[in-house]
Amino acid sequence: MSTTHAVAHLDDLAPGSVMGIEVDGIEIALARDTDGTVHALGDLCTHRNVNLSDGDVEDGALECWKHGSQFDLRTGVPRQLPAHVATPVYPVTIDQASGTISVSLDPIELS
Repeated sequence: MSTTHAVAHLDDLAPGSVMGIEVDGIEIALARDTDGTVHALGDLCTHRNVNLSDGDVEDGALECWKHGSQFDLRTGVPRQLPAHVATPVYPVTIDQASGTISVSLDPIELS
């Protein structure tokens, strides 16, 4: 079982927003979709290594501000060029009583 790290509170992350965090040296984009679902992805665009957390959350994707690649929030897979390599996706848990958002640093394996 992997360790989870408390990283934020739901009140810190409005629907449709993203914030950059660092956990044990790993840069993560913590994004909240417009439906309220929280996702954690690697924070670096796989096209040009710029921070995805400076981008926008829209239609279930995180859009890189530099060249417009959109990464699926659930899978990390780019939906459009120029990026063509997925960014890691990390498991997120939310304590419903406190609203604390926690992230595991073991990336989700996609099949």
